[in-house]
Amino acid sequence: MSRTVDARSDRYVEEYAALDPVAATGMGVAGHEHELTDYSPEGFDARLELARAAVRDIVAAEPVDEREAVARAAFLERTGLEIELDEAGYARCDINVIASPVHAVRSVFDLMPTDTAEHWEAISARLAAVPATLAGLRVTLAEEAAHGRVVAARQYAEVATQLERWTGQTGGESVFAALVGRGVADGTVPAGLQAQLERHALDATRAFADLGLFLSDEMEPRGRRTEAVGREHYALASRAFLGTAIDLEETYAWGWTELARIEDDMRATAARITPDATGPDAIDRAVAHLEADPARRIEGREAFREWMQELADRAVAELADVHFDIPEAVRRIECCLAPTNDGGIYYTGPSEDFTRPGRMWWSVPDGIDTFSPWREVTTVFHEGVPGHHLQVGQTAYRAELLNRWQRTMCWVSGHGEGWALYAERLMDELGYLDDPADRLGMLDAQGFRAARVVVDLGMHLELEIPADNPFGFHPGERWTPELGLEFMRQHSRDEDATIQFEVARYLGWPGQAPSYKVGERIWLEARADAQARHGDAFDLKTFHRQALDLGSLGLDPLTAALQRL
Repeated sequence: MSRTVDARSDRYVEEYAALDPVAATGMGVAGHEHELTDYSPEGFDARLELARAAVRDIVAAEPVDEREAVARAAFLERTGLEIELDEAGYARCDINVIASPVHAVRSVFDLMPTDTAEHWEAISARLAAVPATLAGLRVTLAEEAAHGRVVAARQYAEVATQLERWTGQTGGESVFAALVGRGVADGTVPAGLQAQLERHALDATRAFADLGLFLSDEMEPRGRRTEAVGREHYALASRAFLGTAIDLEETYAWGWTELARIEDDMRATAARITPDATGPDAIDRAVAHLEADPARRIEGREAFREWMQELADRAVAELADVHFDIPEAVRRIECCLAPTNDGGIYYTGPSEDFTRPGRMWWSVPDGIDTFSPWREVTTVFHEGVPGHHLQVGQTAYRAELLNRWQRTMCWVSGHGEGWALYAERLMDELGYLDDPADRLGMLDAQGFRAARVVVDLGMHLELEIPADNPFGFHPGERWTPELGLEFMRQHSRDEDATIQFEVARYLGWPGQAPSYKVGERIWLEARADAQARHGDAFDLKTFHRQALDLGSLGLDPLTAALQRL
């Protein structure tokens, strides 16, 4: 047996990668590029038993120093929660509009290199494995449903609709045909491999289309009519996303207060843009003013991608060695347009050797070709530097401080998304949002995250809307999905299709949406605590370096570790 915490954790990465090749590619662990994950009941069983065995060994291992003690606490907290979720019956039936095996199998191809014949051979082998992988998932979903473990009917229906788009049934070509087509067009697909790739892409497309029919015809009728998951499920899911157990009612009340605070700030900022706009519509009038200004628009998707890349690169160059210690390997980030059109922005980390850089992805909905950069400056900081890219990249780089499991497998939404929101606010403090338009964009995003604390908790726990809420919104009523959509429309200036997707996301991914603001709250409290303890000796750059060098942690272990710095 591997006797130290680090040694056993490192072995777990190798063992897990063999059982979950899709996750291995996401983590940047090489060696399984030709394979796909087994999502059959037997595959889930194998991964569960692997986790249980690793937890037993880590419990028995004695940390050799404080660094290993932190690593041990992180491993037991994260892996223990994965086991809890599976044993509670929530993990294997989980189908939702943003994060599920369906999405993992599709998106893994985005991370695969396409430069050589060997790369395309791996893609071909993976495409060929898609039908069997999705067949195993269908068996699992049917078996879970037979035991009464299902998600809300809406989630099955929404994912089925996504699959229609991915497979070209609603116009355009399938994402897999497009992948191969790009390789043929740029000359990277070997001539002798083209026919095989096209055949396997067609087979994968058909398998995804068949899965869509299975979800709509067989699973949707068996899905829950009630979309709220209830307190027991929500409390466990919240712990999994946060790494701490929060007071749900206190957090719900805080969400209302935080949203009101942010919108007060938005009105003050709006007054700097349109001084003559006052009253309840002041924010909307400032937004309309900005949207009418052609100098504040970018036309075309590629032009928008180039703007993202330039801003991301500039942030790295200006922050490195001044406000943050940014390792040379982490100073490269790629901004990409995602091959899907579902909407949303996300980040994928680098490979272990950094040959695949960290990437910021934008999934642009159909029909969107005009962009408002003032809305998205803060998003680039969130996904790039000093947000996810710095955090994830620095963790991946610190092999001398963090074991392989910490560098590649450990991710806590409250820690990561909380840091990224903290990074947005920090950039305001550092003067990067002095343009009131850019600052309004940041506050709009912050308000959106605060609103979904209220909505996520409210809808899933079916809480009462406070009679004295600051917005006069349906006082005394109980939350429903319909009220959640109405509330988000009132407190967001996004496209309506985006807002509808967001509410569907909250309903299918309970506890995840609040992790941003709750995590930011913990980061801000930790910084304030460090400032109070160190007084005049407090150094912000040092605080950031020491905090990020801990790797991703649940918020309870993070708070404890930061108090020891």
